[in-house]
Amino acid sequence: MRKPGYYIVNAITVYRVLSAPVLFLLIITRQADLFKWLLALSFFTDAIDGYLARRYQVTSIVGARLDSIGDDLTVLAGIIGLFVLKHDFISREYLWVGVLLILFAVQVIAAFRRYGKMTSFHTWLAKLAAVLQGIFLITAFFLPEPSRLLFYLAVAFTSLDLLEEIILVFLLPTWKANVKGLYRVLKQQRKK
Repeated sequence: MRKPGYYIVNAITVYRVLSAPVLFLLIITRQADLFKWLLALSFFTDAIDGYLARRYQVTSIVGARLDSIGDDLTVLAGIIGLFVLKHDFISREYLWVGVLLILFAVQVIAAFRRYGKMTSFHTWLAKLAAVLQGIFLITAFFLPEPSRLLFYLAVAFTSLDLLEEIILVFLLPTWKANVKGLYRVLKQQRKK
């Protein structure tokens, strides 16, 4: 029997998945004020569900996959929001956005070819990149102009994360959730 915390944590994650279409609708209808608050709430729930899952030891494969989907949808909504609501900023930074999109596409394609599904590695680098993405995307809509420093930090760590995940896809023959990082995987492989 599952602990009650399992259902609470997954409900928070499911909220993030279900709020994504609402975020997209708010972008389309250009309701920037409501969008920025709901985006901030989605990033906040991302931090909460991960913390609660570890705190109450209710991690699961389903939870990890749902969390990855919720993360990707939230970040996607933030990026689309930038394109629509902060177009001037994105038009100046299109090269870096393109680099990230290419790295993400390579990572997803490699994962589907290798495992038949997206990864849910949740490495330490991915967590750091997600925090920086969240801080940048939230502040981008609350400040008059997005912070270039935060943008470049988010781009740098997200690029490193995606490169690490691409390497992990090639190193790990079977799908795994909650991998700590490339260093740990290499260390475990040396022990064998």
